[in-house]
Amino acid sequence: MHSEFTAIVGESCVVTDPAVCQQHAVDGRAPGAVVYPQSAEEVAAVLKCAADRSLAVIPCRTLTKIATGKPPRRYDVALSLKDLNRVWYYEPADLVVSVEPGMKFGDLQHLLSRNRLWLPLDPAGGARASLGGILAANSSGPLRVHYGTPRDMTLGMKIATTDGKIIKTGGRVVKNVTGYDISKLMIGSYGTLGVIVEASFKLYPIPAGRATFVLATRTLEQARALRRAMQQSPLEPMRVVWLDAEAAKLVRESQSAPPTVSEIWIEASGSRRVLERYTRALEEISRSADACVKPLETDAAEAGWSRLAGFRDTVAGAYPDSLAHLRAVVAPSAGEEFLGQAQARAAPEKLRLASYALPSVGVVHLSLLEGAHEAARRFIEALRAAAISLGGSLVVEWCAPQVKSQIDVWGPPGDDFEIMRKLKESWDPKGILSPGRFVGGL
Repeated sequence: MHSEFTAIVGESCVVTDPAVCQQHAVDGRAPGAVVYPQSAEEVAAVLKCAADRSLAVIPCRTLTKIATGKPPRRYDVALSLKDLNRVWYYEPADLVVSVEPGMKFGDLQHLLSRNRLWLPLDPAGGARASLGGILAANSSGPLRVHYGTPRDMTLGMKIATTDGKIIKTGGRVVKNVTGYDISKLMIGSYGTLGVIVEASFKLYPIPAGRATFVLATRTLEQARALRRAMQQSPLEPMRVVWLDAEAAKLVRESQSAPPTVSEIWIEASGSRRVLERYTRALEEISRSADACVKPLETDAAEAGWSRLAGFRDTVAGAYPDSLAHLRAVVAPSAGEEFLGQAQARAAPEKLRLASYALPSVGVVHLSLLEGAHEAARRFIEALRAAAISLGGSLVVEWCAPQVKSQIDVWGPPGDDFEIMRKLKESWDPKGILSPGRFVGGL
């Protein structure tokens, strides 16, 4: 195996040191080698070499999302995209950038900010997340309420396949939709179909001004009343998130007086007059719901939104023995009911819970901070059943090994599973890309 890969990428770009391989372990299984290709062509050649020898490959970069998925059936090679971090095309006037997947999200934002542009995402992992990982997981946060998800911002991409080819789909023009369905196919496939080696994104101007407001809420009923009032108002906030008291404490880490009640964070954007209008409107909405609204200082707001994007790391820092991080999707109108069921089920299991939700889209994140492993398993199974009963789903994005061995992190496959299986067979006929990690063991 070593000699074949060194012939493609060079001796220094194939590492078999056990310590390095262990750093790329997935669910306790380490690869036999870590390969560092330097170009898209080398990625394709490595994939073909691995397929010819039936070697299992897991693409990776910063490892912020590597814990999501089932344990791999096999794992021979870690394909690190660390060195694929170049910008191939950037034209600020056209609002388009084309980059390689190994670039960190924070580095791209820093580059774009010089021209007052940005890619309006707040993905899991925050600035450390790689663009390839963001696309592979279709990762997004509260900004999706206003701007959408990575699927909405991707104009085109290049994909390396297991037969050694590079496929181009879409383009670098905002109105170009050629091949868009293939791009959507790759986004959210968790590296099980092919490896994205370049992506083109639609960019947006950085807002002229931004302000974050915090509404303190005592109950889920009050939170529901505020959500409805905002939805019925003419306000179009940039992002909205509800945090329970535990999550609010973690997000407000630097404050001397952490909150003891849940909060709704609202970020608005626009001119000074627009932000003043938000202040007046939110004060009126909060009075009608018997709540309290306060603006958050800029530095505290930026730090809070950043900690929310890296919430899993935030939790790990405060609770090293935390048990799991879950993501549920339900109808927006059912969000408070689902959260109420989560709180009611956590108490008798003696589980400490921190949760936050995107009320406008029905996405709920829950972290199990403390408790017993068996209690966590029962809680996850009961909460998944609750999500399904509300027409939704629940995915375990991370959990302790003792819990993962007893559950299916994805849950039951949907009606489209047969199509997914056929796509997997078509794109990866030998099943070498992240084998067994995706839904239904794909």
